[in-house]
Order: sequence, then structure tokens, then C-alpha cells
Amino acid sequence: MATPNYGYEKRQKELAKKKKKEEKLKEKAQRKVGDSAPGDDHAEPTAPTDESGQPV
Repeated sequence: MATPNYGYEKRQKELAKKKKKEEKLKEKAQRKVGDSAPGDDHAEPTAPTDESGQPV
């Protein structure tokens, strides 16, 4: 019977953790871009614009 390759298992676990961490950071960056700046809750809303950036 073959012996377990613990080094391989550890490496696979580390790669999975790294991938999960990168995905979390990516999602966090996307949320940060989509949200307003922190503490900016009381800022005045901007006027709506059309596709060319002109006020409607």
C-alpha cells in the first residue's frame, strides 16, 4: 500500500486558501469601487446625466 503524500495535501490546501483569499480581495475591491467613500453618507446627490455626461 502506498504511503500518504502529506506534502502534496498541504500544498493543495495552501493553494485553495490562496485562491479563496484572492477572490475575497477582488470582491472587496469591486464593492469599494461601487460604493461611495466611507463617511460620505451625507453628501449631496449629483444631478443625473445622459450618456454623453450632459445634465438632463
